[in-house]
Amino acid sequence: MQRILFIVFLVLAASARAQEEAQPPDVSARVDDLARQLGEAQARIDRQAAELRALRADFDAQKDAHAAFRVGRFGVTLFGFVQADGVVYSAASVDEVNPSTGAPLNETRFLIRRARLRADADYGYVAGSLELDGNTINGPTARIIDAEVSACWPRCALANGRLPLVMGTLGLQRIPFGFEVQQKDYVRLFLERSNMERAFFPGEYDLGARLFGGWRFLRYSLAAMNGDPIGEKAFPGRDPNESKDIIGKVGVELAIAHRLGLGGDVSALWGQGFHKGTPATKNTLFWRDTNQDGAVQLNEIAVIPAQASTPSLDFQRWAIGGDARFTLELAPFGELTVYGEVTYAANLDRNLVVADPIAANRDLRELGFYVGIVQELTAWCAIGARYDRYDPDRDANDL
Repeated sequence: MQRILFIVFLVLAASARAQEEAQPPDVSARVDDLARQLGEAQARIDRQAAELRALRADFDAQKDAHAAFRVGRFGVTLFGFVQADGVVYSAASVDEVNPSTGAPLNETRFLIRRARLRADADYGYVAGSLELDGNTINGPTARIIDAEVSACWPRCALANGRLPLVMGTLGLQRIPFGFEVQQKDYVRLFLERSNMERAFFPGEYDLGARLFGGWRFLRYSLAAMNGDPIGEKAFPGRDPNESKDIIGKVGVELAIAHRLGLGGDVSALWGQGFHKGTPATKNTLFWRDTNQDGAVQLNEIAVIPAQASTPSLDFQRWAIGGDARFTLELAPFGELTVYGEVTYAANLDRNLVVADPIAANRDLRELGFYVGIVQELTAWCAIGARYDRYDPDRDANDL
């Protein structure tokens, strides 16, 4: 009997030892490890989905708007569009001419606002662009609006729309400030840019050298330019002083989810403007026939004294601005975009109310902003609204 009980005890001990060896060492640790791996896999899927969305948007833009040709490493992209306008009514239109310039003041007319033809070429580490513009705003006009040559690293790949890490550009190019100046005319829903942008950066293009690029979601740009855009009133496309405008911009472009995107930039500008001097004049006799009798009388003769010449002078100007934009894919319609920009500047207006602090004996502080919303309804239709405000002189006494 004792022998039988001893055998049963051995069998039970062996069975208990086998159960202990078969039990998993730490179930909770394995569950935590699987959860961590699942989270990493989901993060990779989200990143890949965002990259795929960006690539699909670039591909659709190239497919719809450009014709690309590539032979080996050499590629050429062609693009063009025409904006023809018919103005039915304008409150500023008058059937008269400007007495100073002789230009007609009628604005109720048909015109070609923009006619653009652009070619982009890239070959390995170098690239170039040329864009021609024609319009009839002030009579038939044809001009070069963009001409630049670039060197890139690691490679220039303009066809896929992706920025290289470093790209140096020399020539006539867009001014790297803010968002609306960079926005292409055929992409912008509204016919004209905001008053703020037309005052600070008329024509959007200037001559200079620029270093820019991007890495993942980061974007940067640093440029030295003449400071006289092609649309300004004083010296369009020329540089009357040796000082150059220094312009910088840093921003981000984020694809948070498959349908959501965020972006924003901070921009700054510092440079020197130019005040044109006056030549010397001589003493001049002036007669005004006050009684309109056609006879010269002593009390109708006046002397305009001579004036000494005044030298041309430079003055400082600067600007700082920020912009933000939010995009969301709304099914079954299309992309919803909400965006805005604000710029605070001094002595920078070069088109609407030209800033000249030397003539005004004080600096002119300027502030402008705009907000807009655009909703795509189909691939061929969109609606939107924009509000903008520009103050060319915040120190002026306005009634």
